[in-house]
Amino acid sequence: MKAPAESYACIYVREFPAQAALRLRAEIRQTPCVILDGDPPLESVCSLNARARAAGAEHSMTRSEAETIPTLNLLTRSRREEASAATALLEASAAFTPRIENRSTDHVFACLLDITGTERLFGAPGKLAHALHRRLRAIGISACIATSSNAHAAIALAKGLSLRSPVLTIASGQQRAALARLPLSVLDLTQDQAETLTLWGIRTLGSLTELPENELISRMGKDGARLRQLARGELPHLFQPIQPVFSLEEHIELETAVELLDSLLFVIGRMLEQLIVRASANFVALTSATIELRLEGQTIHTRKVQPALPTNDRALWLKLLHLDLETHPPHASIVAVTLTAEHGSTRKVQLGLFSPQLPEPANLDVTLARITKIVGENCVGRAVLRDSHQPDSFIVEKFEVAETSPTIAPAKQAGCAVRQLRPPENVSIMFACQRPQHLRFRDQQYTVERAYGPWLSGGEWWNANLWNAEQWDIVGRRSDGTLLCGCIVRNLLHDVWQMVALYD
Repeated sequence: MKAPAESYACIYVREFPAQAALRLRAEIRQTPCVILDGDPPLESVCSLNARARAAGAEHSMTRSEAETIPTLNLLTRSRREEASAATALLEASAAFTPRIENRSTDHVFACLLDITGTERLFGAPGKLAHALHRRLRAIGISACIATSSNAHAAIALAKGLSLRSPVLTIASGQQRAALARLPLSVLDLTQDQAETLTLWGIRTLGSLTELPENELISRMGKDGARLRQLARGELPHLFQPIQPVFSLEEHIELETAVELLDSLLFVIGRMLEQLIVRASANFVALTSATIELRLEGQTIHTRKVQPALPTNDRALWLKLLHLDLETHPPHASIVAVTLTAEHGSTRKVQLGLFSPQLPEPANLDVTLARITKIVGENCVGRAVLRDSHQPDSFIVEKFEVAETSPTIAPAKQAGCAVRQLRPPENVSIMFACQRPQHLRFRDQQYTVERAYGPWLSGGEWWNANLWNAEQWDIVGRRSDGTLLCGCIVRNLLHDVWQMVALYD
């Protein structure tokens, strides 16, 4: 069986620091912006957008020079923002092929994709390139994409593209003609090689290929042969794939410290939107979101939100984070935000044709969050009994949805029902022969016919919750024949009798 012809696609993102910074700053994306790198006050422009270039900004311009341009927005470079953007780009690329080679530099993101044999999944290389370009635009990145049967040719062609025509597909055997018009800058030349070729009057790859091969090798050695093969699109490439890690994380450094929650939610909303786009593209849903706020003074404020079921509803996530931050506000101004999400399988619900519509779980999550804000985090959930004999000893745990369907317990024989009295009601007791003989409860007199007990319990002498109790189960009858079945408890520390429960 004949092996499929090799095919490669190159993603090339110019001014990557600027694009990574503006991806989560939609309000200034259409304004002139530059990225400053270096230690103050020796900062200089390392990246800029097209509007900043049109306004007169240039690379290596100092901060004081950039401040002379009135319409220019000055942003500080954030390596962590660039790492989040690069991760998002690699995730988008991994949706089309698992074989990815990272060829990024300090100011440019570039990666090479081996798309050999993907025609049955995504169509011809040109169709795949356009689909990949749309995927990158969805995460806020403008990239140039070129496809070719030669890896180095795809890289050089992607470098030569402009954003006006960002996608190019070259058929097999047409690499030399397509590369001929490109400048030498698309090759990774050393300074000596660039000076030598410039002195020879070589400006384009086409001019380089017209040089006699033997003469070029005699003057430049094996580097000359390599450059000639690059210019002709004939140099073989040893592919070195990486293993992209699927990590849903977004980070943003704020230009000014934020104190108002509404301003913070505006930033969080854009970060959530990007996380949901990336999760939806990989056919997963967000199960939990952890927000990490870096405050002034380098302290960290972390909160985690987890609804009952995985969802990609942006409005729900934003509301849950809003209510949680209102309940647990940060104690200082915020200078950076990191939003990390865990992912899980999407929710699938199949309803019967005539079954009633079930309530939306998202409404319950929001309701519980509102109640938590009012009564406190430790007062919302389900009551779980503690392993103790202390009366009313329980803790409150968070509601959780079981991943597996619960097994149906066998039917049990109906027993006695207990109605707990909250708060317990005081009673008066008369004893005879160390057993209850008469009691008065709710202004009614009862004669005790049966009494079971006493059961003595006590504990926690080492703290303020010391308790010591004597419990009886009694059956009493009133003069008119009315029965009373209940549980009475005596607080031995305060010598008080109380009715704590009634048996039905």
